[in-house]
Amino acid sequence: MKTSFRVSTLLSALLAISCTLILGCNKKAPDASASAASAPAASTAVVTAPAPATNATPAEETPEQREQAQKKALMDYAKMEDQYINDSKAQWANEAKASSTFGEKNSSGPSSSSVAANAKGAVDGKDWTNNNQDIGFDWLELSYEKPVSATEVRVVFEGGDGVEAISKIELQSTDGKWNTVWEGISDQKRDKRGNRTWFVRSFEKTSYKAKAVKVTVANNLERGYKVIDAVQLVGE
Repeated sequence: MKTSFRVSTLLSALLAISCTLILGCNKKAPDASASAASAPAASTAVVTAPAPATNATPAEETPEQREQAQKKALMDYAKMEDQYINDSKAQWANEAKASSTFGEKNSSGPSSSSVAANAKGAVDGKDWTNNNQDIGFDWLELSYEKPVSATEVRVVFEGGDGVEAISKIELQSTDGKWNTVWEGISDQKRDKRGNRTWFVRSFEKTSYKAKAVKVTVANNLERGYKVIDAVQLVGE
């Protein structure tokens, strides 16, 4: 009797344990996908990578390219000068005088290669040279055969000597009055493309007829002698 009771008790205990184990196994694990869905979304910042630095060095010109560039510059200069020299509206001076002439303070007098008369006529390599390198002002005055209503003056500096010193251009009307058409500090530099540098200034067509041009240089603006080959008066 006691033995049967013990066996029955033992079987009941085992049955209880089995049920517990079975119930535990049948419980569902939390749904990972649902948890993930319910979790707040993490912010995803878009980071743009900086553009890589470009340290590319320009290709160096070849000797042939440099030679071609030099030839083009010479051709451009030739075209410019040819246009000026053959301008049908331009005329060259027939008389000239100046404030000073190189060598005039010497006992032998001024050099014939530097007198104002050399600035008459077209470009020819004969020049007027002043006698001051860095003191005061000098001027060159030129007269023309035909008075015109002027629009431009072109001053030709041999080698460019003195082009940065030019400070004023005046025109003389047929009644003898001088009129300033340009005054200031020259922005023209020596033109290394050719043997001459052209200082060109355009202005409104004058209401009067101009018969003469006066070019003034400030000697301390560009130290050294100033050398002018010719001066054109442009107008009709």
